[in-house]
Amino acid sequence: MTDSAEIDAALAIIKRGADELIVDAEMRKKLASGRKLRIKFGLDPTAPDLHLGHTVVLNKMRQFQELGHTVIYLIGDFTSMIGDPSGRNTTRPPLTREQIDANAKTYFAQASLVLDATRTEIRYNSEWCDPLGARGMIQLASRWTVARMLERDDFTKRFQGNVPISVHEFLYPLIQGYDSVALKADVELGGTDQKFNLLVGRELQKQYGQEPQCILTMPLLEGLDGVEKMSKSKNNYVGITDVPSEMFGKLMSISDDMMWRYIELLSFQPLEIVTGWKKETTGGRNPRDIKVAFAQEIVGRFHSRPAAEAALQDFESRHHGGTPEDLPEVTLTAGDAGIGITQLLKQAGLTPSTSEAHRMIEQGGVRLDGEKVTDKALTIARGKTVVAQVGKRKFARVTVQ
Repeated sequence: MTDSAEIDAALAIIKRGADELIVDAEMRKKLASGRKLRIKFGLDPTAPDLHLGHTVVLNKMRQFQELGHTVIYLIGDFTSMIGDPSGRNTTRPPLTREQIDANAKTYFAQASLVLDATRTEIRYNSEWCDPLGARGMIQLASRWTVARMLERDDFTKRFQGNVPISVHEFLYPLIQGYDSVALKADVELGGTDQKFNLLVGRELQKQYGQEPQCILTMPLLEGLDGVEKMSKSKNNYVGITDVPSEMFGKLMSISDDMMWRYIELLSFQPLEIVTGWKKETTGGRNPRDIKVAFAQEIVGRFHSRPAAEAALQDFESRHHGGTPEDLPEVTLTAGDAGIGITQLLKQAGLTPSTSEAHRMIEQGGVRLDGEKVTDKALTIARGKTVVAQVGKRKFARVTVQ
């Protein structure tokens, strides 16, 4: 790829939705060489299933494949036994070999729902880490100083806060960096929380006499709560193996504001279409229409178009059956934490008091978007619009801002 216009077009694809590219000029040079670049992405098999947060990077890997480059999907079976300290304020418990093997079995099969499996090189970092042995590990550790390791933000905070840091945690970024040396990576992708590790790989390649890799960091996708990053442990995730109706319903539950974040990082729609959607919603189009189109795109990607249509029909029948066409529109102002369900019902005029709201919830007479409310402490986040129902006849479409 030597034509300047081709390089510009490729860079536009590569940088879409990305947080940072290090270094732009080096990436241009690599593209201009015309050779197939080796694109690395490593993932520790810490859980048996992947979620949409993982696919932010996988989608970018697929784009590299479509540009003609070699994608290396690295399963960190060795590093999983250390435990990635990225973003942690405590030592991450390492996994057992049995847990790692069980999780690794499903990872590539699930990743293949995004990647072209026929054009993906799958590797395990135990291939080169196990043969290192004690001597090799000590030699690798000699290439980095404690002072440089403490440049890492989470290590610094733990050190200053007298929170224990195990010595083996210092090995994690070194081994991840050594993976890049072993694979002769041209580009490494990762979340923004991985930047330090990716930079270590770049530095180690220089020390081993290799051309340093470029780094492309991708944003971390927030979970359904719109606050914490998507994580199965936080139960705010959309699994890529979720059944169609569940996947569709979860995506419809995100707030109207968060919807654009999900579209930016997950949708394959051309930018001009997304820009058009934003203009339409500014002009009065219901954001729900856009959310439906997006949810159908995602369900269609991981299941099928008919499954996406069936999921929409199921959602409509469950959430809007018996709902009046002309609902009262209510806008409520809430603090950063959102608004409690009992306050929402009272302020929306659906119950005369919070005590009555409590009573109706206890009796099973309150629904949000068709789902029965059982938690009297439920909080509705700012930016979210819900259809609230009390009893059989009281309805309101409530927007929390």
